Amino acid sequence: KHRACRRQARERSGVVAHHEGLSSDDELTPEEVTEFQKSKDNVLEDSRKIFEDVHADFCDIRKILLKFQEWKEKFPDSYCDAYISFCLPKLLNPLIRVQLINWNPLEQGFRELEEMPWFRAIDEFSNARNESTSK
Repeated sequence: KHRACRRQARERSGVVAHHEGLSSDDELTPEEVTEFQKSKDNVLEDSRKIFEDVHADFCDIRKILLKFQEWKEKFPDSYCDAYISFCLPKLLNPLIRVQLINWNPLEQGFRELEEMPWFRAIDEFSNARNESTSK
């Protein structure tokens, strides 16, 4: 409603330097910013507690992938029959999501996905898998 009134006022006054979408209506009040930050901090604090009662071998992507690598090396037929390559994305998805909760590519100085530990662990696992397949 406010935008429509301002747009009509600009049209009547002949102002043409206005860019649609850059309205002050889109800006947050200091109270809203404070409330958002408080909510964000609560979510981040809760996310740190998600895996606190899980054994480290089962909430660390690198350790999980090492277990699968061992399985593949010791029992390749069983590994293949279990379709592990199809299961890993679903298995790792919640672990990765928790690590991405605070990731924001729109902020300055954000961390590239390729630099994140979980990404490097998956990349190393994929490279080891490709090397053992080629052998």
